[in-house]
Amino acid sequence: METSTEDVEDDKRSCCCTMKPAMWYLMMIVVGFFYVYLTAIQYIRGQELHDPSSDYLPQYDPQYFDENLISPANQLDFEYHNYARMTDFLRSMSATYPNLTALYSIGKSVQGRDLWVMVLSASPYEHIVGQPNVKYVANMHGNEAIGREMLLHLIEYLAKNYSSDEYVRWLLDNTRIHIMPSMNPDGFEVAREGTCQGGQGRYNARGFDLNRNFPDYFKQNNKRNQPETEAVKQWVSKIQFVLSANLHGGALVASYPFDNSPNTTLDWTELLRILNASQGEDGREEVDFRSVFQQYTSTPSLTPDEDVFKHISSVYSFNHGTMHLGLPCKPGAPTFSNGTTNGAAWYPLTGGMQDYNYVWHGCMDITIEMSCCKYPTADRLPKFWEDNKKALVRYMGEVHRGVRGFVKDEYDNPVEGASMKIRNRDVGFQSTKYGEYWRILLPGFYTLEVYAEGFDPREEDFTVVESNPTLLNITLYRTPPAPDALPSSPQHQPPNTAAGDRNDPSQRPVFVGGPNQQQGAAPQNQGGITGFFSSITNQISNVLSDLFG
Repeated sequence: METSTEDVEDDKRSCCCTMKPAMWYLMMIVVGFFYVYLTAIQYIRGQELHDPSSDYLPQYDPQYFDENLISPANQLDFEYHNYARMTDFLRSMSATYPNLTALYSIGKSVQGRDLWVMVLSASPYEHIVGQPNVKYVANMHGNEAIGREMLLHLIEYLAKNYSSDEYVRWLLDNTRIHIMPSMNPDGFEVAREGTCQGGQGRYNARGFDLNRNFPDYFKQNNKRNQPETEAVKQWVSKIQFVLSANLHGGALVASYPFDNSPNTTLDWTELLRILNASQGEDGREEVDFRSVFQQYTSTPSLTPDEDVFKHISSVYSFNHGTMHLGLPCKPGAPTFSNGTTNGAAWYPLTGGMQDYNYVWHGCMDITIEMSCCKYPTADRLPKFWEDNKKALVRYMGEVHRGVRGFVKDEYDNPVEGASMKIRNRDVGFQSTKYGEYWRILLPGFYTLEVYAEGFDPREEDFTVVESNPTLLNITLYRTPPAPDALPSSPQHQPPNTAAGDRNDPSQRPVFVGGPNQQQGAAPQNQGGITGFFSSITNQISNVLSDLFG
């Protein structure tokens, strides 16, 4: 029986009708799986597919955390955490407290380990305009391990106590905190627990001391740039940090800038006394090289913000369990009044991070030496946390004193990169892309000097009180065009002399520091034979510092 043409057409139509729904459902399934896949990938990477909706909660909300996300193996204990365990802990904390924490890396070490930073804030993924940034950096010397563990415990403490501790809640609601537990993860991996002195693990994987690897205000630092220090320099150039501390080990003191000095001198008599010091328990001669370094200068190298640095250093030392007592680590070791010291008065060094943060980026940065032993055994960690917990928390609160505000033009547009300083304090600071600025100051009367290219300089008097920071907004007015830029006209009158003087370079305030600061630009006060001997002792200082400092 032959099939008619009409029957064939009917069969084709029937087949097509059957295939169309099948293809439709298949395409829907493929699209659905693709969407779920993209969503899962974005969730794992911690990225958002689109901007949050208007009802997104930027503040902490209990419904968003689940402590069960941290497995018992990843709960923080009082043990040392190698790179893998530290990374697991940081990722677990970020997953557990997504509305309080954000984990990011600023770069990699020589051996490819991430330089992790954890943000803690009530708005961790978004900068709230007007809120200051604070940072802690630890384990810059890989064998100085206490600071690394203290910062891991601090991360856990801040996240877990946000809902129950009023001060912690206020701090995270009003501050953006950045914590880097390890700047030298390669060095830590080869350091040995229980080693109180020595240099194993101190340096990065290329053998460089990272705290001698930054540009220096007093001397030309020609050491080859390392990836860890380059990452930090890029980091602080992108975020306007107001307050910072760098955690070390080997002593018990809060040390503040300047770390270097143009006037390094050597007390040879005292040096010989130390080199002929008492013998150790095994009969061998022991030399306290930190005491040796202390003899290289008898005069502190003071910043214009000496009062502020002494204050914030004292805030840490007096909130610490024992630091404020100023006790020596061992007989013959230096003592420190109130547990604080000027860095250069203790021992000078070239290329330190705290001077770089202060001069190049206007950040108040100090060095906390947390333990007499650089890498003590883990059974002592609970006591170190007990001694440092309150100090670590209270120190960050000091960012909320002094003066703050915005720099804008006459049309209410933010002025980015305005150079600012407090009169008689020539180390300056700059406004952010939002026009924000902050400066930590003690109570008193001050004058703020502001200069920005294309604007008239501005000065404003203000008062700082103890109870809360002073809000001082600055409006800058654009400089009138130069006389030769004005249109020629028979009726044109000579420009106002006062207006011309406002743009006179000689009338601009003198600033020290900033991103374009040159190395070795500090005034050199010595000359002649004194300067000659100073240069010799500087070289000795650099050699000994590289070996032991």
